[in-house]
Amino acid sequence: MKLVEYADRDMMMLDLADKIASELSAMLEHEDRASLAVPGGTSPGPVFDALSAVDLDWARVDVMLTDERWVTEDSPRSNTALLKKRLMVDKAAAACLIPLYGGTDTPEECLDALAGAVQAAMPLSVVLLGMGEDMHTASLFPGADRLTEGLSSHAPALLPMRAPGADEPRITLTAPVLNGAMSKHLLIMGEGKRAALAAAIRADDAFDAPVKAVLPDMTVHWAA
Repeated sequence: MKLVEYADRDMMMLDLADKIASELSAMLEHEDRASLAVPGGTSPGPVFDALSAVDLDWARVDVMLTDERWVTEDSPRSNTALLKKRLMVDKAAAACLIPLYGGTDTPEECLDALAGAVQAAMPLSVVLLGMGEDMHTASLFPGADRLTEGLSSHAPALLPMRAPGADEPRITLTAPVLNGAMSKHLLIMGEGKRAALAAAIRADDAFDAPVKAVLPDMTVHWAA
C-alpha cells in the first residue's frame, strides 16, 4: 500500500482525476476498451467533475459503480443518478454505463444479468474506492450477511449485500474483482478516516475491517 498525503482537498481531487485519466489513456493505447469502477456518495464528486472534462476516447470506456443501493434512479439515495449527473456528462457522456441496478424488487432477481456485463469488462482497468469510518468499502460492510462470500478469493463478480445500518439491500463488486484491477485508488478525507485506515491495517483479518482485503497494491489518497 502507498499513502499519498495532500496539502488540501482540492489539490487531491485534481491530482487523482489526472492520475485516473492517465491510466485510462494508457490502457486504451494497447486495448480496445478500458473500464473504470467508482464509488457513490458525494466525496468523489470533484474527481468526477474534473474527469468528465478530460479529452479521452470515452466511447471506449466502460464505467460502473463499485456498489449500489437497490433503489430507483429517482431516489435521492441512488448512486447511479449521482454518477450520471457528475461523471457521465461533458466529454465523458460518451462512456458506456454498466448498470448495477435492474429494476426488480430484489437484487437477486436480476443478479445474473447484471453480473454478465460486469464480467465482460473484467479485469477492471482502474478502480476508485471510498471507505467509511467503520472500515467498509464498496458494500463490503462489517457484519454484512454475505461478507464472508464477498471477501473470498472464489467470490462471484457481484453479490447482493444486506448489513446492519444499511437502509436498503445493496449490490456490490466483490474483493477479487476489486483486487483484479490493473490500478487501485482509495480516496479518504479527514482525521477520522485516517484513523480508520490505521485500524484496518492493524486488524487481524478483514471481517471486522473489510477494506483490509483490498489494501495490497493500493494507492491511498488522503487530505485532512
